Amino acid sequence: MIQTATKRARAPRARRVTRCAGVAAPHAPVASSTVSPSQTSEKRELEARFTRDALPFLDQLYGAAMKMTRNPQDAQDLVQETFAKAFAGFAGFTEGTNLKAWLYRILTNAYINTYRKKQREPYLGAVDELEDWQLGGAESTTAMASRSAEAEAIDRTPATVVTDALNALPEDFRMVVYLADVEGFSYQEIADIIGRPIGTVMSRLHRGRARLRQALGEYAREQGIGGGASGEADRTEGGTR
Repeated sequence: MIQTATKRARAPRARRVTRCAGVAAPHAPVASSTVSPSQTSEKRELEARFTRDALPFLDQLYGAAMKMTRNPQDAQDLVQETFAKAFAGFAGFTEGTNLKAWLYRILTNAYINTYRKKQREPYLGAVDELEDWQLGGAESTTAMASRSAEAEAIDRTPATVVTDALNALPEDFRMVVYLADVEGFSYQEIADIIGRPIGTVMSRLHRGRARLRQALGEYAREQGIGGGASGEADRTEGGTR
């Protein structure tokens, strides 16, 4: 008599790999016999909500991590650490509030506390005390009503040129310019993300944009494009003063 082979059950996978550069998304641990059915259900609901709401930001966070670390492996590790911490604290996140800013704050803190300290201590130069945004014009401290000239120039400039221009900025300038002109965060959101006063954010953004404007303007002139980002940005800023 021929015995039918017993079908082997698949062991649960410990984690699932996302499409972003091999970064693995956190996965809830397999429930043990000591966990009640209600607790198991709550964990599954939390994981489902995290997967639905947080994972769509993974590629954006990886892009931000690349701007911070400028190294693919470090960026992958940083994003993995960010999502692990985000998942661990997701039960305390208030649904309906700004999830993207919450994730970016975790990413920035993880970068400062881990990867940045390997290179040098956080930059606290005197430039942050020179809040020249107060002298340079009345920039709004609320969400930006219109995109900056730099953001528009970034859209029209090849990605490699933008990356080189951003990477050439000092680190603290690079972070706020990226968050404002690439990700579209408001001044207050950036202040919350990097943990600095809003005046410091606006000072860094003002100076970072000036350097970025110069770099993109040089590229525009080399390509024979109109007045370039520099001229357009100057006209835009001039109209707000």
